[in-house]
Amino acid sequence: MKSKLVAALLATVVAGSAFAQAKPEDAIKFRQAGYTFMAWNMGKLKGMLVDNPASFNKEQAIAAANLIAATANSGMGALYVPGSDKGVGFKETRVKHELFTDKEGVGKVAVAFNKEANELAKVAATGDAAALKAQFGKVGETCKGCHDKFRKDEH
Repeated sequence: MKSKLVAALLATVVAGSAFAQAKPEDAIKFRQAGYTFMAWNMGKLKGMLVDNPASFNKEQAIAAANLIAATANSGMGALYVPGSDKGVGFKETRVKHELFTDKEGVGKVAVAFNKEANELAKVAATGDAAALKAQFGKVGETCKGCHDKFRKDEH
């Protein structure tokens, strides 16, 4: 497990150095698109696990969980290029400057999110809605942990 995390972080660094030449506004736009698509899939899971459990659909849950895990493992960290703490993608970025200076804090929230998102995909594959609901809560907590530390409130 530890070697997978090191490999993922190394891939992010390599991708980040290759992407570092991108314009900050492009990096912001790509981040916003990725997180928006992931949020849509989180919403689908919330709908069938929390809001309307009678609507649970195993195949749809697996697809949503796999997308969330894929996003977690996609190297989105490479999209936090210098200068992308300010500016506009599709809208004004909400990232706090601290995300660029608190490498230890960012590492903790990123590793936690990756771990829980990968577990979400595994649990979804079982079709156990109760276990998936519990794991969905864990993923949500990792999202909240990052948002609380590194994302500005929307005005």
